[in-house]
Order: sequence, then structure tokens, then C-alpha cells
Amino acid sequence: MEQHPDYKPSSRSPEWEKQVLEKLAFAALNEQKSRRHWGIFFKFITFGYLAAILAMVFYPNFEAEIAGTSQHAAVIDVLGEIGEGERANADNIIKGLREAAKDKNTKGIILKINSPGGSPVQSANIYDEIRRLKQNQPEMPIYAVVGDVCASGGYYIAAATDKIFVNQASLIGSIGVIMNGFGFTHVMDKLGVERRLLTAGEHKAMLDPFSPTKIQETQHMQSLINQVHQQFINAVREGRGDRLKESHASELFSGLVWTGAEGIKLGLADDLGNVDSVSRNILGVEQQVDFTPQEHLIDRLAGKFGAAFSHAIASYALTPAVR
Repeated sequence: MEQHPDYKPSSRSPEWEKQVLEKLAFAALNEQKSRRHWGIFFKFITFGYLAAILAMVFYPNFEAEIAGTSQHAAVIDVLGEIGEGERANADNIIKGLREAAKDKNTKGIILKINSPGGSPVQSANIYDEIRRLKQNQPEMPIYAVVGDVCASGGYYIAAATDKIFVNQASLIGSIGVIMNGFGFTHVMDKLGVERRLLTAGEHKAMLDPFSPTKIQETQHMQSLINQVHQQFINAVREGRGDRLKESHASELFSGLVWTGAEGIKLGLADDLGNVDSVSRNILGVEQQVDFTPQEHLIDRLAGKFGAAFSHAIASYALTPAVR
């Protein structure tokens, strides 16, 4: 075999090749270590994030527990429609009130209300709990801070507190009771549809939308809502006392609403303010802790499963019901 005339034997020794291989091997090891370290770091971050989520889901008072020993304002949300099964329900709000009152570092309780109203029973239960707490712990101030609206059942609750703070553009009031529905009797006549209804009990189908109204039934239901209205009026008078401008009673209890600024003049509210200003200027604390009970994830899933199961059963159970 002939060599090229320009060929020169390599001056590189086997030692040089060994060093290159060692450098490549160390570089690969370093890269693996770096990748492993970053993997551990991201796993740690992910674990911490999941732990925080689980703590909030399964331990809703976690924020209150880690608040330390400093005094704080306990904030409880009353948001949306008030009713059993709703976010704003008596069981949840009462639980939050009791937990807040029990906390030795609670300087005062703030109900953050933004609600158009709802169930008079749920509202009355919350009202009674606030009054009970005030009787047992008279030194614990309980304030209501109104957002966009505090009407009907929302105002029922607010009336139990020591003071009601509003924005000048808030809507407040609607001290009244409503029961509504529809009547389709004329539509059925025009369509030629005959209503066939069987009942046991003369008034069992009271206010049936496909049957003509009966004067006796209408008067009976009007009497019921008048009683509930009077209970509402009594609760507001008991809660607000002589701050109400009773000279305007015919308007105050008519179901009308007013702006926050007008509500202060009528005695429906006390002053302008928000959660921050009430915490800082009235209670004298900067820290706020949310005591609103949160629904557990498992409970939420169980509730949805139960509702779906009940719906499936009801689809096959075509039997009369006592309602």
C-alpha cells in the first residue's frame, strides 16, 4: 500500500485521545447531574403547590390557623343568592361566624355582603345567630360592609349587625316579600288543551299555573307572605332601633331600594366604607383573615354524584309524590 506524498504521521499520542474521552465522559456526567438536580427542584415545587391546594381544599381554615398571634379582622362572605344549597347558606355563614368569634385574635367580624336576597328562613337563621353572638360576646363588634347590592334577605342579615357600611352607589333595602308565578289557562284554551288534574285535598293544587286562580287560595297565600313581611319588619326594627327614620316607614318597608348615600339618610345604613377602611379605621387592624367556610372537593363531587344518581332514579320512578 502506497502512502500519499503529503501524509505525515500523527503527532497525537494515545494519551491525548484518553484525555478527550475522559472530558466527554465527565461532561456527560455533569449534564446528567444538572438534569437530575433540576428535576428534583421542579418536583419539589410541584409537590409544594399540590400541598397548598390540598390544604385549602381539605382544611378551609388553613389561612386562619397560620395567621399567627397578631390581631385581625375576620371577613365572612355573603355573596349571591341566599338559600340552602347556594354558596351563601345559613350553615356555612353560621359556621364562619362561630369560628371567627372563637378565634382569640379576632378583633372584629366583617360580613362582606353582595346579595339580592333569597330565602327568608336562611336569612332569619343567620340573623338570629348574629344576635346570639352579640349577646354572648358583647365586646365583639360585628359589621356589615355592602358591595353592589344588599337587598331583601341580604339586608335582613345586615340589620342584625352593629353597623352597616355602604358605598354611596350601593343598592340597599327591598324590605319586602315576593311570591310569583305564571298562568297559562288562556293559552291552553286557545290551543285546545284540556287540563286533567287529580288531587286528594281541596287545595292541594293551589296556585297551579294551568288552573284558574281561586280567591280563597290567593287570599291565604297573601296572608302568609304578609306574615313573613311583618317578621322581616320586626327584625329590621329590632336591629336598627331608633336609627331608622320611622317617619318614612311606609316607604322603608314597601320593597323599594335606595342608593347607599340615601340609605344613610333614611337610617338603613350608618356610614360610607369598605372592608379595608373598616378594618383599618374602625377595628384598628391591618390584617384580614377570610373565615368563609369553603366546600370540600370531596363533598362537591359527592353532591354532584348524588344529584345525578337521584335524577336517574327519578326518571324511572313515575309515582305520586307528597309535596
